Amino acid sequence: MPRFVILHHEMPPDGKRSSHWDFMLQWEDVLKTWALDERPETGKTTAATALDDHRTAYLDYEGPISDDRGSVTRWDAGTYRLVRQSEEEWVIDLAGNRLTGRVTLVRASDGERRWLFTLAAD
Repeated sequence: MPRFVILHHEMPPDGKRSSHWDFMLQWEDVLKTWALDERPETGKTTAATALDDHRTAYLDYEGPISDDRGSVTRWDAGTYRLVRQSEEEWVIDLAGNRLTGRVTLVRASDGERRWLFTLAAD
C-alpha cells in the first residue's frame, strides 16, 4: 500500500506564508503535496494549495527545512488507497494513526492550485 504523511510545517516569523499542514501522498517516486490552511478534521472542509512534488524522504523526516524555511513535525502517517483520481478530483481512503476515513480533494473554481480538502469518517 502507498503511504501518506501529514506534516505540521512551522514557518519562521518572517516566512513567505504562515504555518500550515502538508498533506503528502506517495505517488510513484515523488510525494504529491497540498498545503492545508488548517489542521485536518473529520467532517470539516479545509482550503488547500497544490504544491510542487516533494521528495519521498519527507515520509520519514522531521526537523528543520533548508534555506531557513522553518521545520516540520509528523502529525499523522499511514497508508492510503486511491479510489479515483482526475484533473478535478482525488478520492482517497486513509488508514492513519490519527485519521481514518475518506479524503476528497476537489479543485476549487478560483484557480489551478486551489483545492478543497474534506475528510469523511469511515
